[in-house]
Amino acid sequence: MSPRPQKVTDNQLFEAAYAVMNRVGPRELTLAAIAKEAGVTPAVIVQRFGSKRAMLVEFAKKYASGAEELIAGLAQQHASPLAAIRAYGRCMAGMAVSPAALVRSLAYLQNDLTDPALHKHLRRQAQGTNAGLRRLLEAAVRTGELSKGANVRQLARTMEAVVSGSMLSWAVHREGSAADWMQRDLESVLAPYLQARRRA
Repeated sequence: MSPRPQKVTDNQLFEAAYAVMNRVGPRELTLAAIAKEAGVTPAVIVQRFGSKRAMLVEFAKKYASGAEELIAGLAQQHASPLAAIRAYGRCMAGMAVSPAALVRSLAYLQNDLTDPALHKHLRRQAQGTNAGLRRLLEAAVRTGELSKGANVRQLARTMEAVVSGSMLSWAVHREGSAADWMQRDLESVLAPYLQARRRA
């Protein structure tokens, strides 16, 4: 006899959790709120995962490869590797649609940094981001968009740092949109290599 089908899938519960996380911080994130978003009772989530923390760990595990997949998708959507890199910057700016949204994201990041189980998946995500950026930069060098002298490994690390730091800088200065602010910082990182190509 085949098992009864689940009325709500894990993915649907994760999507509900993500929707709630976009509205409230970690302290306000409750199983009741997630259950309401998913149209189930909190008992369903407890039965499935055991606790809110266990659910968040599974959520982090599932989406740990999300950044690398995002970058790969952008590479397919854009003929130019640099265009894909710039699109990645705009995607990241989505975390800072407002100072409040960025603060909320940083609160979840604090949890990810302090909880070993969550940090493991955060680190995997960061490694995927770095690998994806390196591939785009290597492609940009091959196509002649960037100078052959570009240290791709270091440049990928610098881009990661600039994107993250730029969001915080924008939250302090609040001049224009986060996307425009971050784009200028990203262009500053790429400029020396673009200029080297033009001189050549």
